[in-house]
Amino acid sequence: MINEKVICAGFGGQGVMSMGQLLTYSGMVEGKQVSWLPSYGPEMRGGTANCNVMVSDTMIGSPIITNDATCAIVMNLPSLDKFVADVAADGLVLVNSSLIEKKVERSDVKAVYIPANEVANELGNPRVANMVMLGAYIELNAPVKLETVKDTLKKLFGGAKSHLIPINEEALEKGAELVRK
Repeated sequence: MINEKVICAGFGGQGVMSMGQLLTYSGMVEGKQVSWLPSYGPEMRGGTANCNVMVSDTMIGSPIITNDATCAIVMNLPSLDKFVADVAADGLVLVNSSLIEKKVERSDVKAVYIPANEVANELGNPRVANMVMLGAYIELNAPVKLETVKDTLKKLFGGAKSHLIPINEEALEKGAELVRK
């Protein structure tokens, strides 16, 4: 049974909202119950941004995640500091180790360190670091299928943005490869 409660967090401009929306839309495509609740800091680009995403096989009572997140995907240090406490015991903390040198100090959660910015730079587009993180998360917790996410990308990035689909798909795959056992 799937009941994922995910916090995606980082600076504005790191694609945390896009990451959350893509996960939400993919869950919807698969017929799951979903919720997406954004929260913006004072500035769009450079300020803090986060969203709460839920993907579940059962009805969602509230879109707010408080101390019971199954995962936090953190793109920067302020986000790690702010949201690590909101992850439930036995939850997952995905850390963008390209920008965060600090280690997760909790022993009751699984911390996975992903060099998302470095991988994105190797792929030739630093803006796909969010997709590297999302690919890793999907591989680890499987709330939706990676193929569904790729299909959803095609719907979201149609028209003028269609040239961005291949690099985003590649970033999703690279993220999944990094954590594949």
